[in-house]
Amino acid sequence: MHSKSKLRVGMVGTGFMGKAHAFGFSAAQKVFDLPFEIILEMVADVTVEAAQRAARAYGFNQFTANWRDIIESREIDVVSITAPNALHKEIALAAIAAGKHVYCEKPLAPLVADALEMTEAAEAAGVKTQVGFNYLCNPMMQLARAMIAEGELGEIRSYRGIHAEDYMADAASPYTFRHDPAGGGALADLGSHALATAEFLLGPIGDVLGDCHTVIGERSDASGTKRRVEVDDVGRAFLRFENGANGTIEGNWIATGRKMQHDFEVYGTKGALVYTGERLNELLFYETGAKTGRQGFRRIEAGPDHPPYGQFIVAPGHQIGFNDLKTIEVAEYIRAIGGQTPEPFNFRDGLRIQTLVESIHASSRERSWRSTPFT
Repeated sequence: MHSKSKLRVGMVGTGFMGKAHAFGFSAAQKVFDLPFEIILEMVADVTVEAAQRAARAYGFNQFTANWRDIIESREIDVVSITAPNALHKEIALAAIAAGKHVYCEKPLAPLVADALEMTEAAEAAGVKTQVGFNYLCNPMMQLARAMIAEGELGEIRSYRGIHAEDYMADAASPYTFRHDPAGGGALADLGSHALATAEFLLGPIGDVLGDCHTVIGERSDASGTKRRVEVDDVGRAFLRFENGANGTIEGNWIATGRKMQHDFEVYGTKGALVYTGERLNELLFYETGAKTGRQGFRRIEAGPDHPPYGQFIVAPGHQIGFNDLKTIEVAEYIRAIGGQTPEPFNFRDGLRIQTLVESIHASSRERSWRSTPFT
């Protein structure tokens, strides 16, 4: 039996998404047959102590307080970026210049101009890229897309999407990097998922009409200093899809009581689909052809018939979760690095989402419809 080539990973950032990335890389090769043996080589954080803790917890061989050590290391093949949004560009461009593949958590960059620079640099260098939109990897999301494409819902008429959580609902909670204008706001942080899902299911969005609001206008930072908040707490948009459908999306981080409302509703001439991220192993399907008195939404429950669910669990109804979606995302990216498949959601795809976000922000300021051409 031939041994696999090693693919060595360096990760910058060790918070929530850093842990998810580390888990994804570790689990992917246990769940899937991949073209490489994945080695967690080096992790970086702002202090040596934090980096060392992460190395021990996540299984990295080395740790550092200087992310440039990862870039300069000849042992590193892939750079995983889970640092604050404003740092994505600098780290990614350095990694690309060093000829390394880059897996960047969303948003790719807060500004379209920066995302475009990153995209063009990656394409010129020929490195493989991935942006973290792992909700699209859900077998139920894949099923919904197939049902729409195969005409089971008939002609699609309208769409509603939302990603809402409540982690910024408390006005006393501190000012963070997400409140910095370079961080993006709720539309970029959460609405980007709603936008990615909308285009994943129905195809390109042609025009948007935005409505973005800053609800909590001031917060205290870690030192107790009051800081003005300029980014949106709630971002909404009306959408016109190129296929003729219309709809809405919302990104909201002050939605009291919501922990993970990544939902969509699709309405067609033959049927409808309803999905909620709070029950991510279920898809509700309505068929217009059902008998009178027998009509209603029926539940489709995730199981081995919905790949790659069966790679995780052999029995239906036992459910997969957030980290499993990250594992699927990592596995598809590793296959793309190995030349087995196209990149599942590369920097140009991430640029597209930032183009939509920026268009919605501009539309909200101008109070007018805007087109969203592909960059």
